[in-house]
Amino acid sequence: MASVLMEDIAEMLVAPGKGILAADESTGTITKRFASIGVESSEETRRDYRELLFSTEGLSKYISGVILYDETLRQSTKDGVRFADLLAEEGIIPGIKVDKGTSLLAFSEDETITEGLDGLRERLQEYVELGARFAKWRAVLRIGAGAPSQYGLDTNAHALARYAALCQEIGLVPIVEPEVLMDGDHSIDECYAVTESVLKTVFDELYKQRVVLEQMLLKPNMIVSGANCPEQAGVDEVASKTIYCFGQTVPAALPGIVFLSGGQSEEDACAHLSAMNSMDSRRPWELSFSYGRALQSTALHAWQGKTENVAAAQRALIRRAALCSSARDGRYDPSMEK
Repeated sequence: MASVLMEDIAEMLVAPGKGILAADESTGTITKRFASIGVESSEETRRDYRELLFSTEGLSKYISGVILYDETLRQSTKDGVRFADLLAEEGIIPGIKVDKGTSLLAFSEDETITEGLDGLRERLQEYVELGARFAKWRAVLRIGAGAPSQYGLDTNAHALARYAALCQEIGLVPIVEPEVLMDGDHSIDECYAVTESVLKTVFDELYKQRVVLEQMLLKPNMIVSGANCPEQAGVDEVASKTIYCFGQTVPAALPGIVFLSGGQSEEDACAHLSAMNSMDSRRPWELSFSYGRALQSTALHAWQGKTENVAAAQRALIRRAALCSSARDGRYDPSMEK
């Protein structure tokens, strides 16, 4: 796959019926997930869980790529097969999360900036050698009193664009992830206004830093009500406002948009994506998914850290992936959950 053009990889990641599995949880995050099922987080248990996911038979029917964490990209199965090779052999493209998480943004009111630009060029080169073909960087923006500020938008957009340019320089397809968090009691209209500003700022910075849009993907939030908003928008409103917002802000040259689930339930993440894909509207980009919890949650709880539960967990994962695939094609119906 090394000789495949970045444009081709970007298009392969948003192929019809397929989406991306985000399995790039940091050690801290996966430790919390394991704690919820009473499993100790160790290098061995993390490897066992990732092997469970990646060796699921038939996964490539619904999953085009998997985003890995640094530790995972370096790991192998119990039989000694590197995870990147295992995925590639199944026709699934290996990717890598390259940011180093967030820290407080200086001189801001509790806004954050994503770290990891220092030494990124050298790390990207190593990741290519380890088998990665695309990368991901997440910026986190919250809605609150005075937030996000233009300062917060500008600094995060600048970091996203610098990351994307470095990826393309080295031959990796960048996934650009500006996430407006669901946390808070804001309305769907407030989410729309902030997301519109975020996307306009991000694409302006991508243009300034010479990022080739045909060689990247966007991983944004959907336009939804805040998690604590007393009036939650319905599926159709989420779909229509999301499509309209992205039609106003996302250039047609972009091959695809792979939505994050962002704390939505598995069912809501499917319903919203399906509604968007079933809308009778012209759109220049593919609309797909790059889900973490919305793909893994049921499988994780089925596993419980027990070898005898691996088959049940894999059945749960493939079922969830099939439902997400249906949503990606506009064919999902809540009755499928039964």
